[in-house]
Amino acid sequence: MDLIKLNNLSKTYQIGQNKVEALKNVDLTIQNGEFVAIMGPSGSGKSTLMNLLGCLDKPSTGEYILDKNIVSKLDNNELAEIRNKKIGFVFQNFNLLARTTAIENVEIPLIYSGINYKERESKAKNKLDLVGLRDRFNHKPNQLSGGQQQRVAIARALVNEPVVVLADEPTGALDTKTGEEVMTIFHELNNSGITIIIVTHEIDIAFHAKRVITFRDGVIIEDNNKI
Repeated sequence: MDLIKLNNLSKTYQIGQNKVEALKNVDLTIQNGEFVAIMGPSGSGKSTLMNLLGCLDKPSTGEYILDKNIVSKLDNNELAEIRNKKIGFVFQNFNLLARTTAIENVEIPLIYSGINYKERESKAKNKLDLVGLRDRFNHKPNQLSGGQQQRVAIARALVNEPVVVLADEPTGALDTKTGEEVMTIFHELNNSGITIIIVTHEIDIAFHAKRVITFRDGVIIEDNNKI
């Protein structure tokens, strides 16, 4: 089943007197349950694509359909609701609140969803347990290693049961061994049926995905499905 569909999607930025075409008439379909890596050099359009997929920005032209919702036509409030309900984000630098425990960090999306405290706590504990942090519920970020912080971030991304997890350079701040451990978690999540999309410039990280899409100058130059 189609989870994501981009039809003739373009994004143009006005920088001073110049127009920069970050994405040019992109057509792309991602099925439910896929594990996709987005690659490309700096300025290729991969970060712009991630922002559009994550409903953090709107396309200049074209259509974006996410889980049967035409999100390219939604206003900012509707986009915020889609982001919270359907998309889990994992960032390179974790983006955890420094003075907040692991369980409280994971609960944050549930607060925005209006979930009561007891249910928030139960869901957060469940997701932390899923990523192997059962004994770190009450640790703050400075009491956790980089790999453990990224696991907290993954748990937070999962807590609202999103239809897709978007990970932007998720191993970029980690050493090789820890990065491989994080990628193992993504494998396990994907094997359980969760759709994963990773943006990376590292070939060895992209190799973990089942499909690798390469961008250059705002267009797809290669789409390699390894299945």
